[in-house]
Amino acid sequence: MKVFYCDHFVLPLPPEHRFPIQKYTLLRQRVMAANQGQFELQVPVAARDEEILLAHEAAYLQRVVSGTLSARELRVLGLPWSPQLVERSRRSSGATIAACRAALEDGAAASLAGGTHHAFAYQAQGFCVFNDSAIAARAMQRQGRVGRVIVIDCDVHQGNGTASILAADPSIFTFSLHGQKNFPFRKEHSDLDIELPDGSGDDAYLEALENGLHATLPCAQAELAIYLAGADPFAGDRLGRLAVSKAGLAARDRLVFEHCARRGMAVAVTMAGGYAEKLDDVVDIHFQSVVQAAAYAAAYS
Repeated sequence: MKVFYCDHFVLPLPPEHRFPIQKYTLLRQRVMAANQGQFELQVPVAARDEEILLAHEAAYLQRVVSGTLSARELRVLGLPWSPQLVERSRRSSGATIAACRAALEDGAAASLAGGTHHAFAYQAQGFCVFNDSAIAARAMQRQGRVGRVIVIDCDVHQGNGTASILAADPSIFTFSLHGQKNFPFRKEHSDLDIELPDGSGDDAYLEALENGLHATLPCAQAELAIYLAGADPFAGDRLGRLAVSKAGLAARDRLVFEHCARRGMAVAVTMAGGYAEKLDDVVDIHFQSVVQAAAYAAAYS
């Protein structure tokens, strides 16, 4: 299975932002250490302007590229601007485009980045510069590879940017399973939103996901799923407010793949969020998502 990474594009970040972003390098190292031929690691090409403009306004892209985001925009983003941030953001979106393309060929593929679902057409938000899911879904459509796509967002925070960008697009179904009282505090409207109360554990989480998949997949009639396998519903996550175990998150991944398999859908997996006190917990959860994606690809072929 093809696995795309861009963690070697290092960002000049203040100390408070370095801890969570370290997960990307550690995850790539875990995948490389476990690789016995089942993973084909690749560096993606950067998303081009014409691909980014499938989901974002031209004026916003220009402000990002030129480093002229306003002070307010940078506060909402939560990261300092740098040329490296622009390149990393392009590469992250490029990784999701590449993962979608590979998934359509092989059944499944993974990006060890992506899931930047808070980015709106006109602004950044919550560490997200470009909305890789919306960009990649429309890029696959523009290239004639698919007609319909579903975004299955299992990050603990609602995919508000994705919902906003794709609100008037009936060809891309958006499903978000997230914490009811968590960020963003002003929610957008996905095609299906399922909100969970604080403290929800494995049983409640998996029941909600099962119900959501039963409701969405027949409606979506999609050939491709972009699956945001966030690690932040984990009980030990500092920002998650849910109480899902590692075993529960592994069961979540299996449930998504099982439902997609019944419909013969290709699945591109992105990592989305993860902010546990112990970074190894985040890496463990993301790694299991990658392993299950590889198993799906092997069965698909």
